[in-house]
Amino acid sequence: MSMIRDLRAAVRPSLRPSLRKGGSTLASPYANYDATRDPSASSAVVDCAVYRDGRRIDDRACLTPRGAMRQVRESGGFAWIGLHEPTESEFAGIAAEFGLHPLAVEDAVHAHQRPKLERYDDTLFTVFKTIHYVEHAELTATSEVVETGEVMCFTGPDFVITVRHGGQGSLRNLRHRLQGEPELLAKGPSAVLHAIADHVVDGYIAVADAVELDIDQIEIDVFSPPAKGSTRGTDTGRIYQLKREVLEFKRAVTPLMRPMQLLSERPMRLVDPDIQKYFRDVADHLARVQEQVVGFDELLNSILQANLAQATVTQNEDMRKITSWAAIIAVPTAVCGVYGMNFDHMPELEWKYGYPMVLVGIAAACFAIHRTLKRNGWL
Repeated sequence: MSMIRDLRAAVRPSLRPSLRKGGSTLASPYANYDATRDPSASSAVVDCAVYRDGRRIDDRACLTPRGAMRQVRESGGFAWIGLHEPTESEFAGIAAEFGLHPLAVEDAVHAHQRPKLERYDDTLFTVFKTIHYVEHAELTATSEVVETGEVMCFTGPDFVITVRHGGQGSLRNLRHRLQGEPELLAKGPSAVLHAIADHVVDGYIAVADAVELDIDQIEIDVFSPPAKGSTRGTDTGRIYQLKREVLEFKRAVTPLMRPMQLLSERPMRLVDPDIQKYFRDVADHLARVQEQVVGFDELLNSILQANLAQATVTQNEDMRKITSWAAIIAVPTAVCGVYGMNFDHMPELEWKYGYPMVLVGIAAACFAIHRTLKRNGWL
């Protein structure tokens, strides 16, 4: 056993500066980080605080990530550090200070990640997609309906680090609300993770309700009688654009189901058992939103097909009308064509009333054809 421990001790330091992935060596984002540099100098840090027994510690030493972690290690509690769109160099110091895994750090810096939950040693790394509804006076073929952002959360035994990307999804109000509930914050970092998950899913519910109103309006426009002079084809672009926005919404909601199920069902050392019960409620709300979004996608498919079918029917009706008038015009064309031939012996050429009778016969035949076609719904 002592030989194995010595071997592990010899191998582990050699793996810290680099990481094997896909047969290539990836350098750690903070392998060459200068430990003497204070990570608090980063402009990406939007808030930093230490919470002990559910209360925020008013100490200037806690206003920097390094100072906050020092306070936690000396007096207990946990640190919550919030960042907005940090660069690799800005995040390197914090990553080194808290021992974050290089793969998770890379995902947090570069964003555009799929919602997921990963565990690295004593740290949970969770990715959430935030959704914001874009208000618009009228839905057009180029309208932006939903705007996405990302919130990454590193949850450790005594710290929470949130990394936000995008202009939406601010956690400032959430932090203030949690500070008003010290009994909940006293549960530790997992309480913050639950609050973020609940905040994101509540945003999904609000966006789903707003998108539903847009779909209802599209449905009314498609199935209402068309206005005079309008065509059904003008709705196709709006439907397709809304379908694309719903698909983006779906990409944010569906992958998050598995992480929420894991947090609500599987016991985890970093998640307080009392908090795990609340994750079940979040998972239930997320499942309802997922059903809504899937329903939106299917409904838009049906609306799009119905709109295209109506356009086809309209085109068929136009062709029937054109064909009907062509049949009516064929009667005088045929008669006039016959009498336009240069023959000496043709009926009624010498009769005084021959010309008027031919005109009356043409009118009567056209009237009979028009009435028949109209009675059959062609005109």
